[in-house]
Amino acid sequence: MAEVKGETMTSKIILSADSTCDLDQELKERYDVHYFPLHIILDGKDYKDGIDITPEEIYQEYYDRKILPKTAAVNVAEYIEHFQKWVEDGYEVIHINLGSGLSSAHQNCKLAAEELGHIHVIDSCSLSTGTGLLVKDAGEMIRQGMDAESIAEELEKRVEKCHASFILDTLEFLHAGGRCSTVAALGANVLKLKPCIEVSTEDGSMTVGKKYRGALEKVLVKYVKDKLAAYPDIKTDMIFITHSGIAQEAIDLVKQTIEGTMHFDEIHVTKASCTISSHCGPNTLGVLFETK
Repeated sequence: MAEVKGETMTSKIILSADSTCDLDQELKERYDVHYFPLHIILDGKDYKDGIDITPEEIYQEYYDRKILPKTAAVNVAEYIEHFQKWVEDGYEVIHINLGSGLSSAHQNCKLAAEELGHIHVIDSCSLSTGTGLLVKDAGEMIRQGMDAESIAEELEKRVEKCHASFILDTLEFLHAGGRCSTVAALGANVLKLKPCIEVSTEDGSMTVGKKYRGALEKVLVKYVKDKLAAYPDIKTDMIFITHSGIAQEAIDLVKQTIEGTMHFDEIHVTKASCTISSHCGPNTLGVLFETK
């Protein structure tokens, strides 16, 4: 809950987001972000993303039994329950969803907002800390004393400025989940290709971008340099390094590459949620940032 005191009024705004925004604990506390976990259905059991299941447990289940989970969006009734007490207490709520091209969560959230009123729902058109960038922006606007409607309008404008991409070390999990053909997976493995997955700022859908070849460490360095060189107007207040479980040496290498290429006020290393990790598999890493 954020209360920003001005000379004549107190702004009562709750900042809420799907758990897939993947902020670290420090940022979650800084901006008082209320998470709503998506569902992870594994072997007939319903888990809450990031609460009672971890990416490592998902990976192990796949290695042991070749079982991958299904992910399920939050339904309308769950969102209503999530928001209702705040609305009854007189708060406006800003809620930022996983991209509508990836999940029905956004549509369900909009229906809940129509039912309750006072809920301002934002389609991030992104995933992971691509969504987290908007959550951070919302938190800053709340601190500045902006009203909820103005914050929502400004966030809508910022959606296309949030850039998300990832390097995949393996196509095995995408293939197992039916998102990649056997031929493509085998070809990538034989050629030691590491594809860059680009997230569309129109709806959050994913496409394959540049295909890198070679050892993961060398690919990560080239990928980071390519991404930072691709935009002339990067905002340098914050950048995310987000991964699905990867060696600390790789994280350190990426951080050093960023620091050696461009100055950012804050570099945050975060771990992807189960929803994201179950699709991309281990050793996936991305750098996510905003442009002006």
